[in-house]
Amino acid sequence: MKAKFIVGIVIIAVFAAWGINSFMSTTIKYVSLAEVSQSEGIVQVMGKIDFDAVNYDTENSRLIFDVTDLEDQSSDRRLKIIYAGMVPGNFDQATSVVVRGQYQDGALVADQLLVKCPSKYQGLDGET
Repeated sequence: MKAKFIVGIVIIAVFAAWGINSFMSTTIKYVSLAEVSQSEGIVQVMGKIDFDAVNYDTENSRLIFDVTDLEDQSSDRRLKIIYAGMVPGNFDQATSVVVRGQYQDGALVADQLLVKCPSKYQGLDGET
């Protein structure tokens, strides 16, 4: 009876450790523009699009643009984003963007791009 109990506890512990490890490996943390260059692996960054620095390479389907710090408007911190894919439909109307990717050679190479456009959620007369 004791052997079955011990084996059961070991099996539960192994599955709990596996579940925690799987969960931790799939979580992606948000980092600030200042922390991106020190981060390893995939991270998420939120920033304001600098529309003067937007370039779409149609030959390679690459969107290249800069983001600035969303929280600290006085900061001159910038981050170059390289996104391989189509330009999102409402990119030119976006107020901010969330970029998921990995930092490489001075730029964040993005695999996902989420455009934030609050105008979709405004009611009549500016109500939200």
